[in-house]
Amino acid sequence: MTEASYKNQLPSNPPMRPLLIVLSGLSGAGKDAVLAKVKELLPLEHITTITTRPQRASEKNNVDYHFVSVERFQEMLKNKELLEWAKVYGNWYGVPNRPIKQALDKGQDTIVKVDVQGAATIKKILPQAVFIFLMPSSMEEFILRLKQRQTESPSGLTLRIKTAEEEIKQLHLFDYIVINKQDEIEQAVSDIKAIITAEKCRVNPREIAL
Repeated sequence: MTEASYKNQLPSNPPMRPLLIVLSGLSGAGKDAVLAKVKELLPLEHITTITTRPQRASEKNNVDYHFVSVERFQEMLKNKELLEWAKVYGNWYGVPNRPIKQALDKGQDTIVKVDVQGAATIKKILPQAVFIFLMPSSMEEFILRLKQRQTESPSGLTLRIKTAEEEIKQLHLFDYIVINKQDEIEQAVSDIKAIITAEKCRVNPREIAL
């Protein structure tokens, strides 16, 4: 094959399509910490989840979550402002649709953090998104992390463990799994960076229609 014919086989430079990355996984897997590190290293537009859950002392409103009243959340539902929503552990969570569309329309890679139930809903609506499941190295480590958080009652802890066992059964919905081992967060972040790099090198890039 001559150099000229080789060049003719190469595709023209298509416009780089933005990615929608859906980060999910078990409660206590370290999604918030991993997401914070990823945002430091990559130029991603982070879409903050809306919740009616009470704000924890370590959390910042409009950074970790948009904390709203139940009445405001129901108003957003009525106005069709949410891409997906669910009631989890007695509290409402939802992802606003307008910021996602605005970011993608600008050609901006976008990331959103949701629970497994939310990821399953987004999978039905936007199957071309990149779905990443984050989890600890073992159930023993998962249970230890939940206990260390000291945010759950004994009954709440039991419920979260049972829920996690069911959530693991939904792994088939995801494109990638990333293990976030205790004290090895840099490796999990590196894995997510590698996933994004690989997605950018696809012959047939994903195309999000929202």
